Amino acid sequence: MEEDIQVGDDLRDDTGVAGSGMQWLAAAAVAAPLLAACGGGGGDVSGARWAGSVSGPDTPEQAARFMAQATLGARRQDLDTLQAMGYAAWLEDQFNQPRSQSHFDWLLANGYGNESFRNSTAGLDNSIWRKFITSPDALRQRMTLALSEILVVSVLGVDATFRQFAVANYLDILEANAFGNYRQLLQQVTLSTAMGYYLTYRGNARASAQGSQPDENYARELMQLFTIGLVQLDPEGRVRPGSPETYGQADVSGLARVFTGWNLDTTGLAQPLPPEVHRRPMVQSGNRYETGSKSFLGVTLPAGTPAAAALSTALDTLFNHPNLPPFVGRQLIQRLVTSNPSPAYVGRVAATFADNGRGVRGDLQAVLRAILLDPEARDAATAAAPTFGKLREPVVRFLQWARTFGASSASGVWAIGDLSDAGNRLGQSPMRSPSVFNFFRPGYVPPNSAVAQAGLEGPEFQITNESSVAGYLNFMQNAIAGSSVGDVRADYGALLALAPDSRALLDEINLLLAARQLSAPTLAALKTALDTVPVATDAGRRNRVQAALLLVLACPEYLVQK
Repeated sequence: MEEDIQVGDDLRDDTGVAGSGMQWLAAAAVAAPLLAACGGGGGDVSGARWAGSVSGPDTPEQAARFMAQATLGARRQDLDTLQAMGYAAWLEDQFNQPRSQSHFDWLLANGYGNESFRNSTAGLDNSIWRKFITSPDALRQRMTLALSEILVVSVLGVDATFRQFAVANYLDILEANAFGNYRQLLQQVTLSTAMGYYLTYRGNARASAQGSQPDENYARELMQLFTIGLVQLDPEGRVRPGSPETYGQADVSGLARVFTGWNLDTTGLAQPLPPEVHRRPMVQSGNRYETGSKSFLGVTLPAGTPAAAALSTALDTLFNHPNLPPFVGRQLIQRLVTSNPSPAYVGRVAATFADNGRGVRGDLQAVLRAILLDPEARDAATAAAPTFGKLREPVVRFLQWARTFGASSASGVWAIGDLSDAGNRLGQSPMRSPSVFNFFRPGYVPPNSAVAQAGLEGPEFQITNESSVAGYLNFMQNAIAGSSVGDVRADYGALLALAPDSRALLDEINLLLAARQLSAPTLAALKTALDTVPVATDAGRRNRVQAALLLVLACPEYLVQK
């Protein structure tokens, strides 16, 4: 399985699967998700197999569907555990899972603090893949990835020495606060060196007599992307009549005055600075803080307000803004469950964000419960609706394969690398977004598509095109076979035992990866293709397993998560 797929190829490869058995999927993988997102994918979307109570999954299909929303991949034994525990108990267990070794500590332990790595990103990708693929705290890792696509930092824009450590610490912050409070998360994100470098307010200076003004980058993006958005929303996330703006340029300028004077905490550190500087929150440094008055969003801080107090008031003001719960809550729903949640769903999640039932605002544990246990997330009839679901983003598909089939790195190096190249990799790699607007925008509508005609949003379609689909198939073909990902290998032991029975093999993969979303006609077509692969030898059985995995991972009925 080494020959690359090109757009238009018949996809014949050395598994023995005939081109006629696979030819349809190159075009289908490009075009059919648009139809599937609007109910035209032909999959089993009746919802009957997902029917059940919110208290716990009654069937393996329900368990697999929940795990697709709550984790980055689940093994068969994980589904069994969920069925035995029920949703609520499983969530509580995940909230209590200890964190595994931090990204920062892993980089240090593996020698990436050596001077030779001062001006590189070496080690960052390795640690990211290590944790996302192997860490037992599956829900925390899923939430960390989701938060990284909302509170965006990209190593591509962090112009610092040992920038891999700056971004590693940033990921550690997201992970540490994934089950915490959004207000605390905003505080730590704001004072992280990664964000200080990325949105260019590290060392930001007050206005000068020569007319220079404080950098406004972070002030603007903090409001626009991380907290309140551009327009005023009602409690269910709908734009208020007239589309009134949440802030104006005067608010940006006033808020920017708060983010002055913050710089690296170099106390007691030798020069040149070691990686440790990136583990420390930024502090006030020098005489660069704007001591004058600051006005934003209806709040005025009088002249002489200390920097820490000004920062606290600014973040409190944003945190308590009525837009924040529906604005952030809707994006979390999009990342985990569906691209087009109903206003009622958004409203229920936003209400929990505003008050967890005990008077606490911003409790992310409560928000996660609300998202994952909401009737709209669990209800079979809702899942069957043509407006429900989301296109799985490429990195999630890869991670699902890796976690589901117990991928490991014998050396512990996890040399998967940067997967940003759309032509021959995934077109997406964590912490490598091309801009602060993430890989795709939450309100993206694919132009001239069935999604657009239905009035729906499809964020992940922003990075979906013919080249990226072919690149994804090429990369997964190689990864499944154990090439192009260093020494990372999946464990196919259970699948190899099923290989002689292609129907049973497909049924198991369909469950683990797609919660049995693949329709009977699709499974019949895949079975016909797989039956051409001889299984008399160990190599033949492995070929059949690898071909089955690639075929399922390419199916539009898999690509659209219902």
